[in-house]
Amino acid sequence: MTPNQTHTTLAAILCVLCVTGCVQAVPPDLLVALEAIDQDLIALRAPEAAPEEYRQFVRQWVSLKARVQLDDDLIRWPWEASDLENELRRLYITSERTVSQLHERQASQHRTAQATVARLEEQLHAITSRVESIDGRILLGERVVQTDLLVKQARSFFEQKDFQRAMQAAVKADHALKAQASLLSQELGRYADASRIAYWQTMAKQTIDWSRIHQSTAIVVSKADRELTLYKSGRKVLSYRVRLGFNGMLEKQFQGDGATPEGRYRVMDKRGQGQTQFYRALALDYPNAEDRRRFNYAKKSGRIGQAKGIGGQIEIHGADNELLAQTLGCVMLDNPNMTVLYEGVSVGTPVTIVGALTRENAVAQALSELAQRRDEI
Repeated sequence: MTPNQTHTTLAAILCVLCVTGCVQAVPPDLLVALEAIDQDLIALRAPEAAPEEYRQFVRQWVSLKARVQLDDDLIRWPWEASDLENELRRLYITSERTVSQLHERQASQHRTAQATVARLEEQLHAITSRVESIDGRILLGERVVQTDLLVKQARSFFEQKDFQRAMQAAVKADHALKAQASLLSQELGRYADASRIAYWQTMAKQTIDWSRIHQSTAIVVSKADRELTLYKSGRKVLSYRVRLGFNGMLEKQFQGDGATPEGRYRVMDKRGQGQTQFYRALALDYPNAEDRRRFNYAKKSGRIGQAKGIGGQIEIHGADNELLAQTLGCVMLDNPNMTVLYEGVSVGTPVTIVGALTRENAVAQALSELAQRRDEI
C-alpha cells in the first residue's frame, strides 16, 4: 500500500469515527423535557406561587440554552464528559421537584377553595331565603347585591383555577355575609327581646279585653307573622295574611321610611271605592299623641333630621293592583279579604299593631338561624 493509499484509508476511518462515534453534547429529549417543565411551571402559576424557585429556574435555563447554541458544545466524543449535560440534568431534577410540589399545593388549594366556595354559596342561598322571608332585603340595600357578586366572583376564579384569588374573594364574601347578619340582628333584635314581646302581648290583650267588655269588634295586627286578626266580643272570628311597608318590620320614624307603625289606633274613616286609591280602605288615626311624642323626642336627640316629617295616611287597605307586593307603610290585604273586613268593622274600631305576639315569631326564628349561620361561616 502506497503512502497515499495509507493516508486515504486513515482519513476514511477518521470520517467513519466522526460520523458514528461523535454524539451531540446534549440529548435532544433532555431539552424537550426542560421545555415541558418550563410550560408546566407557567401553567402552575409558578411566578406567583413559587417566585424565587421560578426566577432561579429561568435564570439557569436561559443561560444553559445559550450555551447549547455554541458550536463548541454541539458535539463531543462518547467518552468525553459533558458538563453542560450534567448541569441541564441537575436543573431538570430540581425543577421537576418544584413542579411536583406545585401540583400538590394546587391540589390542596383546589380542595380548600372548592369546599369554601360551595359552603359560601349554600350560606348565601340560606341567608337570602331568610332575609326575604322577613322583608330584610330593602334594609340591607346594596349589601345583598355586593355579597352576591363576591360569591359569584369566587366561583369564577375557582373555575379559572385561580385558587388564590378565589379564596381572596371568598374571604370578602364571608365578611359581607357576617355583616348582613349583624345588621339584621341590630335592626330587628327587638323581635327576640323578651321584655318587648311582653309589652306587645299586653297591648294585644288589652285590645281583646276591650272587645269583650264592650261587646264590639277589635283588630290586632302582628307584623312578624304578617297576620291581621279580627275579634268580636273578645273572640277571634277571622285571621288574614297581610303585606306591610317595604321596610315594614322596622319601627316607623318618619314619613317615607317604608316602616309600618306600631301602636294603638282606631278606624277614623271607612273609604269605599272611589274614596281611596285602593280597592277599599280603613283609615287609621296615625299619627296619634304617642307617635308625635316619640317623633319629637327623636328629632331633639338628633336621630331624625330636622327636615323630616312624621307622615300620615296609614290605612288598612286592599290592593289597587293585584301584583302590588308591598305598601309604603300601610297594612294591605287581598281584595276579597278586604271586603269581608270592611263590612265587619265600623268607625271607632280599635286597631292595635304590634311587632310580635310570641317569642317564637318568624323574625326571631330567622334571626336565630342567621346568627347560627354567621357563626358557621
